[in-house]
Amino acid sequence: MSALLIFEVMNLAIDPVCKMTVDEKTAKFKTEYRGTTYYFCAPGCKRAFEKDPEKYLKS
Repeated sequence: MSALLIFEVMNLAIDPVCKMTVDEKTAKFKTEYRGTTYYFCAPGCKRAFEKDPEKYLKS
């Protein structure tokens, strides 16, 4: 089973700011950008992403 498939089955996402694993079902911090939902481990990561999303999506 590939890592991507495991993440999908377990409803896990990667915080685009700090790269931490986040459970989509219990994540307290999330935002929508260009039709995609992004999940965050903490409010600071969410704020950083919302300030400059393209910075975190390029890497």
